[in-house]
Amino acid sequence: MRQGGVGNSHVTGTAAALPEETECDPALRLAVMEEFEHSGLGWLWATDAEGRLSYISANATSGASSLVGRSFTTIVETDSDAAQEQSARTLGFQLSAHSRIADLIVRLAVDKEDGRWWSLSGQPRQREDGSFAGYTGFARDVTREYTRKRDDERAAEYDSLTRLYNRHRMTRRLDAILAAFRPAGRCCGLLMLDLDKFKHVNDTMGHPAGDELLRQVSERLRKVTGDRGEIGRLGGDEFQIILPDLDDRGRLGEIAAKIIQMLSQPYAIGGKRAVIGASVGIAVSPHDGEDREAIVASADLALYAAKNGGRGQFRFFSADLKDEAQERTVLNQDLREALTRDELELHYQPVVRIADNYVVGFEALLRWNHPERGAIPPSLFIPIAEESNLIVPLGEWALRKACEDAAKWPDNVRLAVNVSAVQFAVPGFVGSVASALAVSGLDPERLELELTETVFMRESEAVDETFAALKGLGVRLALDDFGTGYSSLSYLRSAPFDKLKIDRSFVETCAAKDQNSAKIISAIFGLADALGMETTVEGVEAFDQLDVVKKRGAKLVQGHLFARAMPLAEVEAKLVSGDLKLEPSGPKRHRPERRSVFRRVIVIHEDHRYEAVMRDLSRTGARIDGLLGVPVGTSLVVDLGGGQIVVSMVVRSEEAVIGVEFEQSLTSDGAGGLCTRHRVPPSTLAAAAAAAEPKGKPRFIQVAVPGSRDRT
Repeated sequence: MRQGGVGNSHVTGTAAALPEETECDPALRLAVMEEFEHSGLGWLWATDAEGRLSYISANATSGASSLVGRSFTTIVETDSDAAQEQSARTLGFQLSAHSRIADLIVRLAVDKEDGRWWSLSGQPRQREDGSFAGYTGFARDVTREYTRKRDDERAAEYDSLTRLYNRHRMTRRLDAILAAFRPAGRCCGLLMLDLDKFKHVNDTMGHPAGDELLRQVSERLRKVTGDRGEIGRLGGDEFQIILPDLDDRGRLGEIAAKIIQMLSQPYAIGGKRAVIGASVGIAVSPHDGEDREAIVASADLALYAAKNGGRGQFRFFSADLKDEAQERTVLNQDLREALTRDELELHYQPVVRIADNYVVGFEALLRWNHPERGAIPPSLFIPIAEESNLIVPLGEWALRKACEDAAKWPDNVRLAVNVSAVQFAVPGFVGSVASALAVSGLDPERLELELTETVFMRESEAVDETFAALKGLGVRLALDDFGTGYSSLSYLRSAPFDKLKIDRSFVETCAAKDQNSAKIISAIFGLADALGMETTVEGVEAFDQLDVVKKRGAKLVQGHLFARAMPLAEVEAKLVSGDLKLEPSGPKRHRPERRSVFRRVIVIHEDHRYEAVMRDLSRTGARIDGLLGVPVGTSLVVDLGGGQIVVSMVVRSEEAVIGVEFEQSLTSDGAGGLCTRHRVPPSTLAAAAAAAEPKGKPRFIQVAVPGSRDRT
């Protein structure tokens, strides 16, 4: 059906002088319309008052006549990737508002193979009574100019190497998302990540290899992120991921861990293998910043903490990170002087043979006794040492001292020494091992060097040469943390390891129901036997874990169930007395790890707030001191600070000490600690605090808890 109103206009100027019968001739008007349609320059369209297509030119698409009667919004679609000003006002909105449509860029949704773009224009029509009658309009072909414009826009917003968004685009998108989300109180997760050891690939394999590596990294990031967020390369080896409407720190941690896993797998580049890693910092708006500058600064600080924490990990932003960064600077300087001040020592953890509970060896573990701070955890100072390259002199000192100590032990007791990837990569490493053996007189067969898969993050030829030289000295090699990497089998195929050490993460859950850890442990035992290797199981802390690994085939174990790491004097006393049989002693069942803390919290019951101290925190509960008279079964809300609110139930109560079970388990904060999955926005907390007004008498008695100051 043809619409007589299409193309109708008032004629002015020179055209007004034409004869009246020519201006109004319907036949001429029809001829002009048909000529326009047959030219291929565009097509005409019209709708009724309900938005249904009542007319479309036959040349618009094949089968155009069959489209009559369909909703016009199903016929055409806008460019979702385009940065048009009209994108904020969709075609459907403009049609329903009876607005004039001017040069809206569309394509025909009914013909996906048609690559043409059209500039769509239309004018609302009115009936004689003034009511809305529908639209008439036309579309003209703008494919060439629009494609050129879109390509130019994409070139300005996309990284030419990886085809990810560039810094300019990510900045614009983050500004827009945060501005749109702020009024509605919506959240947005932001991940900042750096590649670890990328510079090494560039230096050893060349910049073309580095470019290819970045392209492969971008593809892996796309696979992990999918359609959940937007990915950008900010420059160099720095990437950013925006995850709208995601504030669940458990989910964010899972995504970050998956990214680290994926990016840590080897890359095939030019017939060679490259291995890198990744560190990720995570922040969430509005909790960690309401505008772009604040949220990016928070994510950057979290990334810095992840890199300094040993790399290959993720960290969430917290206000404590600013103090932590300053503390690390101070500890770095103190660590440089620790060796000369004789502040470092070695402790030794026994390796026990399950068959008879006899000690067959010891693992040397570095300890630092700070003159002012006391014992500094290795988990804190070892990453600092690796970041600053202090790990090389520290590692050499530990190797020499351990060999010197072990040379005095019985000949059937072995020594295990950890070697960092940084130390392993030093050109003189093999010479330092040979020197330690020669000076101490230790039999090389008694020395076992424990390495992790990170040693393979070098050129494979150099790694193979180092392995061959070490085996030439006669020392034993052990692959530590086995099972947590992603190419372990390929390493075993080429590297001359004598032992596999099963990572404690499998042991932690091996006795739990519906876990595959026990099956994985069995598989590792079978693999090691087939390759003629020994195995040691780390982290055995309870009898149920010992039973599982023993039934699965374990022969050597380490863990607190038998003994913690002990000073040299204690080791020597046992050796002198011949007391090398250790009876296991510990809990019957492994419980989820509880962290000893001393942390002041707010406990809320009904409309009253109490100050208390939280201790022994785990994923599922905690011990809280400072409240007297709290019955079992009482529902409490625990405010951990920073918007972390936990609904809890009292499951134990004895005098001023209660045990609570959390309604929702906590999640890892990426730094060995725990945090809530969700947080309450600052604005909500402020409003709740302002509205809080206690009514009636408090039901519990708040008592003082001995303690010098808050610490975690």
